[in-house]
Amino acid sequence: MLQGTYSCVLQTPDGQIAATHSVSGGLDYPAVGPEHAWLAEQGRAEYTAASDDAAIDAARTLARIEGIIPALESAHTLAEIIRRAPKMRRGDKDMGILSERLQL
Repeated sequence: MLQGTYSCVLQTPDGQIAATHSVSGGLDYPAVGPEHAWLAEQGRAEYTAASDDAAIDAARTLARIEGIIPALESAHTLAEIIRRAPKMRRGDKDMGILSERLQL
């Protein structure tokens, strides 16, 4: 229980709420919302961690390759995507539709 919500929280070994720090102010909080906790409990969502350095590296990569500068919250997600990408199948399923609709 944290600030009136029953959820998953970061804890110290003795069960106290852990201190947090992130370069992204939006991620500098020791808990997830109750809906996220429920989704994780149901096995419908998986949550991982990305360090500040990994997020900055991911932002740099996206900016260099695509010319997009992401928000730091998004960069943490990108870091996980970059970590998982080598094990994933390519997402070319939409190329046929795009080619047809854009007359490529």
